[in-house]
This record gives sequence, structure tokens and C-alpha cells, in this order.
Amino acid sequence: MTEITSSSAAVLAGLISSKQASSVEITTAFLDRLERLNPKTNSYLHVNRENSLAQAKKADQLLAEGTAVSPLHGVPIAVKDNLTTTDAPTTAGSKILEGWVPQYDATVVRKLREAAMPILGKTNLDEFAMGSSTEFSAYGPSKNPWDLTRIPGGSGGGSSSAIAGHLAPLAIGSDTGGSIRFPAALTGSVGAKPTYGAVSRYGLIALASSLDQIGPVANSVLDAAMLQDVIGGHDPHDSTSLPKSLGSMVQSVKEADIKGLRVGVVTQLSSDGFQPGVKACFDDTIKKLAAAGAEIVEVDCPSFEYAVAAYYLILPAEASSNLAKFDSVRFGLRVTPDGNPTIENVMAATREEGFGPEVKRRIILGTYALSSGYYDAYYGSAQKVRTLIQQDLAKAFTQADVLLTPTAPTTAFKIGEKVDDPLAMYLNDIATIPANLAGIPGISVPNGLASEDGLPSGVQILAPAMQDGQMYRVASIVEKLHADQWGDLLIARVPDLEVL
Repeated sequence: MTEITSSSAAVLAGLISSKQASSVEITTAFLDRLERLNPKTNSYLHVNRENSLAQAKKADQLLAEGTAVSPLHGVPIAVKDNLTTTDAPTTAGSKILEGWVPQYDATVVRKLREAAMPILGKTNLDEFAMGSSTEFSAYGPSKNPWDLTRIPGGSGGGSSSAIAGHLAPLAIGSDTGGSIRFPAALTGSVGAKPTYGAVSRYGLIALASSLDQIGPVANSVLDAAMLQDVIGGHDPHDSTSLPKSLGSMVQSVKEADIKGLRVGVVTQLSSDGFQPGVKACFDDTIKKLAAAGAEIVEVDCPSFEYAVAAYYLILPAEASSNLAKFDSVRFGLRVTPDGNPTIENVMAATREEGFGPEVKRRIILGTYALSSGYYDAYYGSAQKVRTLIQQDLAKAFTQADVLLTPTAPTTAFKIGEKVDDPLAMYLNDIATIPANLAGIPGISVPNGLASEDGLPSGVQILAPAMQDGQMYRVASIVEKLHADQWGDLLIARVPDLEVL
């Protein structure tokens, strides 16, 4: 069973399709492992063994009848707990939704079910996906399998922790400012943010609607590409869904060719402010690409300097609006003060009790930014910066086919190290935020271990909008250049959680 839980999703899919292993056997192996080790990592918030095995049994029955409904048929998966599921609670990591079971599945969840992929459980996250460390979950932080005293990143730390700890072969995350890519870098995983609209957001509990994007978390670029092929595509339930297919990501991986590739290095994201070991890993990746035949060009994106400031005005403003629905009236927690309270009193008491400190901080900031007299000065100005960032990227992509940056400025830091310093926490997303502001695809791929602490580092590949295939092609090339560091299956070899 150890070989099963340390295998890639592509390998597991091959074992199932060739009937060398059943979906029930593979799902059982992961359930057994996560039930032993999840208390150490806190990767999952909700697990229903009986339900997962029933889905696996159904997948095996379909295969026995000669029907394989997807390339990942029978491969189990973990789902971030801000995606609605009819058979499990959806809390978004918040007390205000504790125990809430939705009446409908998110489109992504429905597609997983249609692909005969058993859902292992719902993974931990910062409350309403607000955070860079998963320390703001109402249910306790997830931990990094490389070092259980360190964060796995956020907001999708549960999904990345599950992948790195071999508690799932695949996971779904959501990325608003780097919440798939940043955790992937810190845990030695692969995490992709597709082009905005390439994967439906229907059923995703919204944080910032113009920034949110669902995407895959995996052990390899091929695994991530296979998963995006399953969950991508147009959805009439999502008005921002792209009307046409972006093609097969798996085919793009197979066509990976470095000949004639122009790789752009962003001046603003390749020098100061990065941990020396992270910078060394990034420089090593650039050298490997150059040695393999890629043309390396330096590109200038001056507006990136203002990306974090613009993001932390746009996101809180949209979050303030989106979270207004949690009012104690229709669903979720309700706190009734003593005496004869009005609806306003009940609403205030419920939101005070149900929301954590980071959510309150961002609601207050967002409400202020949208208030009369300040809208143009703050929210309006941030949107202008967003346009400048989009223009910078458009110009950069005339000089290069893809852009490369370090994914994160540092390796995983200690739990509690930055929790009381919001600005330091926000700066973790300095390299990932521009992709969300511009709506372009980005992926993080492991590119070595930092010399200072032996912890994983990641390199980010950005491509023009709707060129997700190009992103996956280059990611596959980068992965192969670092294959000697990650083993035959390109899976990070973390310390043995069984003995930690």
C-alpha cells in the first residue's frame, strides 16, 4: 500500500485501467493513511470513509462493465472546503458555516463525480480563503509535511499538505492571489491557476469574484494537466466562464519542446527581497533552461511594484460585498443576544462570533475603500493599477513566450512567526498576485531545496491569457530539468510522517 500512496495520479490511473489495482483498493490505501496521519497535519476538515468507498466501488463497477468515463477514472481526490458538496459539510474554514451541508454541488465537484473520481474529503483553508498560511482557519492550522512546525502555505494549505504528505494523489484548490501556487512552492508540489474563466467558479464560496480561480494541486505537471482537462470547460451557470475550450493540457505536456522558447525574467521579481536559497534555486533553473537551448530575456514590469497594494484594496472591497450574505437569516450560524433583539442586533452578534480576526480586518478595510468619498481614491485607483499591470504583462509577452519568477519569496516559515504581522503575511504573495489581477494562467513547479533549511522552493511560470497549454508545456520542461532532485515519479520525498 505504501507504493500506492507514493505513486502519481497518472500511474494510479494506469493501474486501475489495466485492472492491476481497483479504485476501492487505492481509495482504501489513502483513507487508511490519512486517518493515521491527518491528526498530525490537519490537512482535512471532513472525511467520510463510507461515502468515499461507495464512490470507488461505483467506479470499479463501471470499469467492470467496460465503461471508463475519464482518464482519471477511479483515482481519488481531495477537495478544498470552500467548494459546495451535497454529501459533506462546506465550512470555508469558518465557524459561521460550521456544519452547513449545501443543497447543490459545485460544477467542479459535479465534474469529478462524472469522471468517477472518489472524493476523499474536504481540505483545510484559511477562513474564506483569506490568508497565506492556513493559520487563519477556525479549525486550526494545517502543517507542512516537510516540517510539522512550519506552515504549508495558504489559503489552500490543506490541499498542498495532503499532496505533499501523500494523503491524496490529487487535490482541488482555489487561487485568488496565489493560494494554489504559494502552498505548492512551500510543500514541493505542483499547483496551477488556470486562465480566469477556464474552470467554472459555480459553487465556489466567493472571496473576490474578479480574482478567484479554481485549479489543480498535484505531484507532477502531468497529473495537474490531467486534472485540468477533467474540470475545465464552459459552464452556463458561470457568467464569467470562457465560451470555448482551451484544448487538452495533457497533449500540451506531451508536445513539450524547448526549441525556440523565449523565457522572460521579470526584473522586479528576480532580485531583492527573496531568500538567498530561493534566489539560488531560481538562478539554477534559468541556467538549466539556457543550457538546454532556451533564449533568456529580461523584461520590465514597473507596475508590479504596486501590485500588492492594489490587490489588498480590490480583494477586501469585493470580499466585503460577497460576505454580506452571511447575515444569520438564511443559513449558517445564528447568535441571538439576550432580551428582545432586533434583526440588526442578531446580525451583528452572529458576525462578531462567527468571523475570525483576518476576515473582520478585510471586511472593515473593504467597506472603507468602497465608502462614499473614498471609492475613487482607493478602489478606483487600485483598478487603474490593475490595468497598468495588464498592460505591462501584454508588453512582456511580446518579448517572451512565458515569464518565470520565484513563486514565493521564502521557504515555509514557522507556525506563528508572522501571524501578528499582516503586512509581512501579505507580502508572501508578491510574485503570484499579478497573474490574478491580469487573469492569466500561472503554475508553480518544484525547483530544488533551499540551502539554508533544506525546504522546497518553487518556480512560477506565467503565460498569456488562454495559453494554458503553453504554460503546461514549459512547466513540463522545467520539471524534467529538475527530475534528478525529485525521483522517478517527480514526487517530493518528504520525511516519514509515520515517525514524526
